[in-house]
Amino acid sequence: MAYMNKEKKAKIAPAVKAICAKYGVKGTLKVHNHSTLILTLRSGKIDFWGTMMKDNREWSGEAKKFMDEVEAAMMVGNHNNSDIMTDYFDVGWYVRINVGEWDKPYIVTK
Repeated sequence: MAYMNKEKKAKIAPAVKAICAKYGVKGTLKVHNHSTLILTLRSGKIDFWGTMMKDNREWSGEAKKFMDEVEAAMMVGNHNNSDIMTDYFDVGWYVRINVGEWDKPYIVTK
C-alpha cells in the first residue's frame, strides 16, 4: 500500500531542492493523502511548455534533464512491485510533478 509522510518527505527534500537550484527552478514539495509526493513547479529559467510545443508534446533538452533528475530524486527509497497483468499494485508511494497549478501558472524567468 502506498504510504508517504512528512518524515520521508523531509529526507527527500534536500536532494529535490538542490536539483531545483541547479536548474534555476522554484517549487514546493508536499504530501497528498499520505500516498503521493507532489512537486509543484512555480517559476524558473526552463520553458517547459515551449519545449513541449516545439518537440511534439515531449520534454527535451534542459526540461528533460531536469525532469529526469528530479523524478529520480523523488523516487529514492521507493519500490514498485506492481503487476498490471494481475491487477496488483504495490508501490512505496506515488510521485507527481506539476508545472504550475490551474489557478497559478508556471512563470518563466530569465
